[in-house]
Amino acid sequence: MRVVLAEDLFLLRDGLVRLLQAYGFEIAAAVETGPELARALAELEPDVAVVDVRLPPTHTDEGLQCALDARRARPGLPVLVLSQHVEQLYARELLADGTGGVGYLLKDRVFDAEQFVDAVRRVAAGGTAMDPQVIQQLLSRRAADDNRPLGRLTPRELEVLELMAQGRSNAAIAQQLVVTERAIAKHTSNIFAKLGLEVSDDDNRRVLAVLAHLDQDS
Repeated sequence: MRVVLAEDLFLLRDGLVRLLQAYGFEIAAAVETGPELARALAELEPDVAVVDVRLPPTHTDEGLQCALDARRARPGLPVLVLSQHVEQLYARELLADGTGGVGYLLKDRVFDAEQFVDAVRRVAAGGTAMDPQVIQQLLSRRAADDNRPLGRLTPRELEVLELMAQGRSNAAIAQQLVVTERAIAKHTSNIFAKLGLEVSDDDNRRVLAVLAHLDQDS
């Protein structure tokens, strides 16, 4: 699996390169600036891009914008974005085209090697990997207004929704909550009904649909 990595801090970039190589990934390019990232994504056509949001020369959202441009040129390009802080705008922009293969993680997650590598693999396979803190903020904001459909979800349904939005399948959710998969299927059906969303067995599509619904009108 070929990876293009963009991170301007040398020590972190070098550490990520070594980590990914240790888990069998091929590093097609490891760059530190926006222009370098744009060229690498256009010329190398990687299986997945792991991109810091803020890159030189602007140090604003250069990395994210390069990734979005690359996805427009190559629809469905898997992109995992790394950020120092939770920025819901970044998550919304990443999800805007409605296609899979996207992830948004805080850099703290990098220090959990297995969790980080799992996220890279999930995104590369066309799945979704959203940071729990992003999901928690979205849930907290929506749950605070009981007039919204989210306010009608039970505590257990909110718990299931949070795990669902992280990209977990019904089987994985059932295992974590120590209940049957049938029980989770019932909860997810209730969640979709209350949120006014079409029920889907496609794990990635349902995550994107839920996140888009939760983050609408932000």
